[in-house]
Amino acid sequence: MPNPYRQIFSVPGAKGFSAAGFLARLPIAMAPIGIVAMLSQARGEYWLAGAVSATFAFTNALLSPQISRFVDRLGQAAVITPMTIISVIAFAVLILATNQKWPVWTLFVSAFLAAAMPSIPAMVRARWTEIFRDRPELNTAFAFESAADELVYISGASLSVGLAVALFPEAGMIISTIFLAVGTLAFILQRSTEPKVTLVHADTPQKSAIRLRSVQIITLALVFVGSMFATAEVTAVALTKELGQPNAASLVIGVYAVGSFVVGLILGAVNPRMPLHRQLLIAVSVLAVTSLPLLIAGTVPLLAFAVFLSGIAISPTFITAFGLIERRVPGAMLTEGVTWVMTGIGIGMALGAFLAGWVVDTFGAQNGFWVSVVAGIAAMVTVAAGQKSLSGGRTEVALEPLAQPAE
Repeated sequence: MPNPYRQIFSVPGAKGFSAAGFLARLPIAMAPIGIVAMLSQARGEYWLAGAVSATFAFTNALLSPQISRFVDRLGQAAVITPMTIISVIAFAVLILATNQKWPVWTLFVSAFLAAAMPSIPAMVRARWTEIFRDRPELNTAFAFESAADELVYISGASLSVGLAVALFPEAGMIISTIFLAVGTLAFILQRSTEPKVTLVHADTPQKSAIRLRSVQIITLALVFVGSMFATAEVTAVALTKELGQPNAASLVIGVYAVGSFVVGLILGAVNPRMPLHRQLLIAVSVLAVTSLPLLIAGTVPLLAFAVFLSGIAISPTFITAFGLIERRVPGAMLTEGVTWVMTGIGIGMALGAFLAGWVVDTFGAQNGFWVSVVAGIAAMVTVAAGQKSLSGGRTEVALEPLAQPAE
């Protein structure tokens, strides 16, 4: 049996843009939890750390779809470059403001501006779609990218927390900012795989992808899934500290997505024939059920196991969610459509970080996981209610291809 992953990477340029995209999106995992780790150590207040992190994540979630909408119209390199420059400078100011004990308002302003960071996972998936549109290899590519997302959370979040705890509070954020700058530069320099820009006919309404019912359902579901990520990360940091083993936080966060990473790779190789909307329902149902053991994890080994168990369905959720977006969203809106799904994750992480931080400060570290339980049930109900809408076909619009981006 041929290796499906070897087949997708045999395409010229595929290895390059995928590797660069992996490096450039590490800050997606590193920055939100890195801000929490940095500020909780430097200022000693989880509510402030969670609020600043939420400001970044929530603003990025709102800005990213608009940035991606311009990407669909103008091309990746033309839009990603200036946005990344703004984000890198703002992150540098946030790090400096923390280190130098600047006023609290400077933390929020710099976090707000840093949210100009573009959605690299959407850009990477748009390139895969350009190569394999309407071919079975696309599902394998999406499975790989979902597994890569998991690896980002495995390595990124644990690296960010580990550096902040082992070295100094700002260490994780410094490395995150470097990854963003270097990875994005490497990504935009690879013009041969950049998707063609398409032009919608003048008489065709240019509505946003979020107005599509399927995008709304998937985005809302991913809001709840994203809140589960942030809750697990914030609560794990607080709980390991409460248990007297703060250095174990990076290990606990690291195992969060290990199981899901493996399951995602297997799913991409097998390519199950069950309809994607049903696969998504099964995945979020597993997420909801496996969040329950977190409530009784009273030791570090038990916490690590419970966190591992709660993450096994994350990658299948991502794979099916992005697969449904590719099938339901017109090509001229694809980057924006994928970004709205990432936006759902970002909004959820923002809300989860804030709510988990408040619950931890008010009711104790262990109770922070109640946010995960409620969010898991809400994701399951959302997808179950939207099964009819998610089972439809692609929405079509009239398009004209523009010139291929310059080499």
